[in-house]
Amino acid sequence: MALYEPFPNYIWNLSVAIAMESGAQLGEIIDMCQPIKDAAASGADAGTPMFMKAWAAMGDKLIELAAEDEAKGRCFSASNKLERASLYLITAERMQGHGYPGRRETYARARDAFDRSTVLGQLNRERVEIPLTVGTMPALYTRALGDGRKPVVVFCNGLDSCKELLYWTRLPQELARRGISTLCVDQPGSGEALRLQDLPVDPHSEHWASAAVDWLEQRPDVDPKRIGMTGISLGGHFAPRAVAYEPRFASGAVWGANHNWREVQDKRMAREGENPVPHYWAHVHWAFGAKDQEDFLVKSEAMNLNGHMDRIKVPFLVTHGANDRQISVQYADDLYDQLMNSPRREKVVFTAREGGVEHVGADNMAYGRDLISDWFAETLGGHTA
Repeated sequence: MALYEPFPNYIWNLSVAIAMESGAQLGEIIDMCQPIKDAAASGADAGTPMFMKAWAAMGDKLIELAAEDEAKGRCFSASNKLERASLYLITAERMQGHGYPGRRETYARARDAFDRSTVLGQLNRERVEIPLTVGTMPALYTRALGDGRKPVVVFCNGLDSCKELLYWTRLPQELARRGISTLCVDQPGSGEALRLQDLPVDPHSEHWASAAVDWLEQRPDVDPKRIGMTGISLGGHFAPRAVAYEPRFASGAVWGANHNWREVQDKRMAREGENPVPHYWAHVHWAFGAKDQEDFLVKSEAMNLNGHMDRIKVPFLVTHGANDRQISVQYADDLYDQLMNSPRREKVVFTAREGGVEHVGADNMAYGRDLISDWFAETLGGHTA
């Protein structure tokens, strides 16, 4: 299994792969990528305005087509188009540097299309906001099938994802059919929390993860004894940290280990490994609320799980891709080895035999999605058949 690579740089190819795994249509991908192939040769950063223009144009066209469907009463078809419109607009937006002209407006159109798609498609997701000490944590709540109190999994972002992309991994849908609800969160430093509230990353993820548990415990459809936590990419730091310091979590998992992200920054300064987004340093400064590189390096010191994982005393699953070009598979080994007090720990490194070998399975998310869904079904009392 290999990453689909229509461009000569990893960052653009990663965005295309994520979009394809999130529900893009191949023909639309080709239509968006073909005209900007030459621009990609200039480098991941230099050509991004053309990337945004091409992908945003497709998103806007789909919004127009959806309006035509809706006018005819074809709401499900309109929802399908709005879903892809939102995906393409979010992909366009996340590729731009902080403060780039049109970025804020593109994000607003993406969110509006997503919310309208929810209503028209009668989709199993509800936008909610969880109170934090400062501001709120916007989230998407997907309900398990059936009545009564159900287990639930808190699912958090990485460095540059958003709750909509979490939903599009289809992990919430797979958990729902296994009898488990999902709360996809825009935690501080990501999604709406960063873009609309200027809330920076908090390396001590238990602060906002505990607020999510508080909120879930008040719901009549949630079993408070069966709450799990997972995260994707940089969520491979946030989820283990939260499970270590929030004893109400009953199980945990990572979709990509990120055991010592502070060390990864030293490697990136030495140009080792690939970056996830263009304008990388500008993005991390923004996400961490740092005024410059020195300030960022100080603020990111706490992004290191060494010395904390022995606190985890619940089942925990570590997954990683064997060919992850951003985060070394060694970090999966480190995380697993330090889970010495977990009563059930498991490590799965996806190989070429099945796929999902790239960063968070960008080449094929099916294997990570199925495994993590089954893990929580087994450890939180859902069902796998």
